[in-house]
Amino acid sequence: MDSTSTNSKTYSLSYNGTGGDYFGVIIVNWLLTVLTLGIFYPWAKANQLKYIYGSSSLNSDAFAFHGTGKEMFKGFLKTILIFGALMIIFGALSRVNPVAAVVVLYLGIFAIMPLAIHGSYRYRMSRTSWRGIRFAYKGNRNELSMNFYKWVFLTVITFGIYGSWMVVNLREYLISNIKFGNIEFNYKADGGTLLIINIKGYFLTILTLGIYAAWWQKDLFEFYVNNTKLTKDDKTLSLKSTVTGGGFFKLFLVNLLIVVFTLGLGYAWVVTRTMKYIFTNIEIDGDIDLDSISQSDENFTNATGDEMADFLDIDFII
Repeated sequence: MDSTSTNSKTYSLSYNGTGGDYFGVIIVNWLLTVLTLGIFYPWAKANQLKYIYGSSSLNSDAFAFHGTGKEMFKGFLKTILIFGALMIIFGALSRVNPVAAVVVLYLGIFAIMPLAIHGSYRYRMSRTSWRGIRFAYKGNRNELSMNFYKWVFLTVITFGIYGSWMVVNLREYLISNIKFGNIEFNYKADGGTLLIINIKGYFLTILTLGIYAAWWQKDLFEFYVNNTKLTKDDKTLSLKSTVTGGGFFKLFLVNLLIVVFTLGLGYAWVVTRTMKYIFTNIEIDGDIDLDSISQSDENFTNATGDEMADFLDIDFII
């Protein structure tokens, strides 16, 4: 977009993938995963990420994912061992004290979650680049873990009310520790605002028999995008969402129809339509010269955290 400021630059996000091409990636991945009894899964995940990243661009220059199936396979094996050990302990305890077994299982998963999030960010960022310049995650594992446990504790003793602050704090910690070359990401938001968005969204979604969910999603998307900035020295890039509730409603409705009437085979087109809508509706404004970005040296190849996060079904936050 063009800003009215004389010092402003031009920035444009776009997604250029097609449903047909992505379907080709997915179907080959699926067949190879089935034929190898699941062993090919890490390579399948790497292939899909490479396609999605490669189809995403900033100022017509594509992003790239440099992770490999081999790296992810090693992480996959470590994840299986970790959760396998946890299940063995659960099975042994369940014969003696089923209640204690369940408590230990949940405590084990709870203890692993911040490690999975930290590892996923550290790996995924180090394997992402734009114009050959790598991203990096500088968070501290122990610091994140202690904060995570504290935030969960506060959420529990407030019967879930603190959950909105926990989400904001977690996002702030993770995103504010991301660097893109010598550009730093920053996220600042208010948990109270998120709580109001969720309360309003919850009750209006019930009252409208689910229709308001699209507007709830629109408010959440704006909350996450509009509070994100990138800084370099005294210069800033600001993100702004232009999504609408009606736009999300149409997107969800058409996506649902595609999935239902294709018996799931249209998933690739659903992903493509969603990515195009999101990228089209994020505006970037600021005065950072992207040609001035210098290379980050961060290069972390341990994909265990990424596989653990995938195993726990933890969404990658960005």
